[in-house]
Amino acid sequence: MTVPTEYAYASRDFDRFMIELLDLTTLETRHRAYAVTRAVLHVFRAHLTVADALVFADALPAVLRAIFVENWRPVAETPPFPDRAELSRQVRANRRDHNLADDDSILAVARALRASMDQTTLDRALAPMPEAARNYWAA
Repeated sequence: MTVPTEYAYASRDFDRFMIELLDLTTLETRHRAYAVTRAVLHVFRAHLTVADALVFADALPAVLRAIFVENWRPVAETPPFPDRAELSRQVRANRRDHNLADDDSILAVARALRASMDQTTLDRALAPMPEAARNYWAA
C-alpha cells in the first residue's frame, strides 16, 4: 500500500501552517507558535463531545491532528463553550509557563489553519457542531 499523501507530506503541511502563524503574529519562534497552537487546539477540544472532537480531528492535517488529540482524557460531561473572553483566558492559562498566547491567539490560529488547509473540509466538519464551536474557528 502506498503511504497516504497526508502522511507523506505531513511535515511540509505543518511547516506551511507554522510559517503562516508566525507571519500573522508577533511570536518570534516556532516553539512559541507551537505552544500557542497547542493551547488553542486543546481549549477547543475541552468543549467538544468526543464524537465532535473526532470529526474535527479527522478534518485536520496530520500533525495538527496529533497535537489536537495528544494527552487527551475525555471527561464524562463536556463543559459548554463560554464567551470569547473566557476562551482566550483558558488559552492563556494552558501551560502558563510555556505559553505566550494573547487575546488574539484563537483568531490567529484560526486564520493560519484556514490559510494552510482546505477550508471546505474544515467547514464541513464544523457544520453540525454548536454555533460556538463554529465561531471559535471564524476568521
